[in-house]
Amino acid sequence: MSGIFETLCGLTIIILLLYYYLISTFYYWKVRGVKGPRPIPLFGNLMDILFDKTNLSDYLVHLYNSYKDESYVGIFFGSRPILLIKDPQLIKDILIKDFSCFPQRGTTVTKKIDPLTENLIFIEALRWKPLRNKLTPAFSSAKLKEMFPLIIICSDHLEQYINNLPNNVILNVGELTTKYTIDIVGNCAFGIEMNALKINEENEFIKMGKDIFSINIMPILKYRLQTHFPEIYNHLGFLFRNTRQNSFFSDIVKQTMEYRIKNNIVRHDFINILMEMKSNPEKLGEEIELTDSLCAAQAFVFFAAGFETSSSTILYILYELAQNHKIQDKLRKEINEEYEKHNGILKFESIRTLKYLQAVIKETLRKHPPITNLSRDCMVPSYTFRGTNLTVQKHQRIFISIIGLHHDPNIYPNPDVFDPERFLTENNTINDGTYLPFGRGPRNCIGEKFAELQVISGVATFLRNCKVDVCEKTEIPFKSSRSDFLLISKNGIYLKISKINKE
Repeated sequence: MSGIFETLCGLTIIILLLYYYLISTFYYWKVRGVKGPRPIPLFGNLMDILFDKTNLSDYLVHLYNSYKDESYVGIFFGSRPILLIKDPQLIKDILIKDFSCFPQRGTTVTKKIDPLTENLIFIEALRWKPLRNKLTPAFSSAKLKEMFPLIIICSDHLEQYINNLPNNVILNVGELTTKYTIDIVGNCAFGIEMNALKINEENEFIKMGKDIFSINIMPILKYRLQTHFPEIYNHLGFLFRNTRQNSFFSDIVKQTMEYRIKNNIVRHDFINILMEMKSNPEKLGEEIELTDSLCAAQAFVFFAAGFETSSSTILYILYELAQNHKIQDKLRKEINEEYEKHNGILKFESIRTLKYLQAVIKETLRKHPPITNLSRDCMVPSYTFRGTNLTVQKHQRIFISIIGLHHDPNIYPNPDVFDPERFLTENNTINDGTYLPFGRGPRNCIGEKFAELQVISGVATFLRNCKVDVCEKTEIPFKSSRSDFLLISKNGIYLKISKINKE
């Protein structure tokens, strides 16, 4: 009997020690005076996310709204403390004023498992800065002006496609906008004029785009392990290796570069920028070796970020215009007047002139931000938030809920109402801490202006040629997918497309 008793005592001690280990950090926020939901041993506050009852985006919005009077909220991913920042001034400090303390996105580079994670979005701060400096010229006004005729070619493809549609047709519009933006990115990044709207689904770029943003169990599990449990992912990541994606982008970049060198071809696009960087490695500094793999990673992120966010923005603009005909008519009038000024052509200079379209885009990105939350890691020994007694240590993970901010009624009155006028009125509360569709500060989205060109040319082409309206298949409001960081419609957005007689 004594042996059994000793065994039970030993098991009890082990269980208690394990329990203590699992909850040992759970007083972290309480002793610092930070409010937040009660964590659960082993899971922290992740249980509903891990068991797919919600996603990270929706959970952060829930926290944002549940702690209305707090500047920040403390939560736990497993036993790791995470801080959700709500106060716009603190957000501005993190992203802009004190960027040097928070230069890391909080994403994990797993070079051996996923070579494509060595891209500008994921890469650590030390290598990010020289890489960003060299890639920035690819998105200068001069470069974008050179690319603009390539975008117009793709908008012409879109116009031809619309004109060949039956009248009053009901479409899953996201499929159309995705092909349009893939057409542009293929043209402007890789020099491939594919006319994705004309070809069938077997096109490799279209298949790759669907593969990157597929919402099924394996990509979701991979992302959550990679983000929340990087140590586990480093051991199990080989189970999620996507050799098809790696090979596709490595091969297309390598083959395109070799073809251009052999045939002495110079083209004003993203691949050409990578070629120039590769030819002058001394300008990158010692932190970066521009290998074929690193070039492929940059091409990957240009493709993935370039088509998906712009496609969804055009989609959500059309979705809102279909429900707001007065706004749609006013916008169409502005667009038609601009075309008439230039003999039926959209000029690069028109981008700044279309003020109402700019406001419509901003309001759409406010209500439906393609990227729903940001993360940053503290990279200094300690940091005290301005005007508070809260100090965090190195490697503290910070979350910012973009969609929570964008739907805060104290910042945006009547946040569920689609109102472009809020971006045209003076003395509003919109600033660098409250409007974040492309992030803010040095590590904002490098392709913001490129995305703007895609969206403006796409929306202008749509509205000149057709009216959009809701139909019996339109889901209002639409249900979002399980993605933790992208706003994607779960069931697709169906609209009725009616042609306009321009004679």
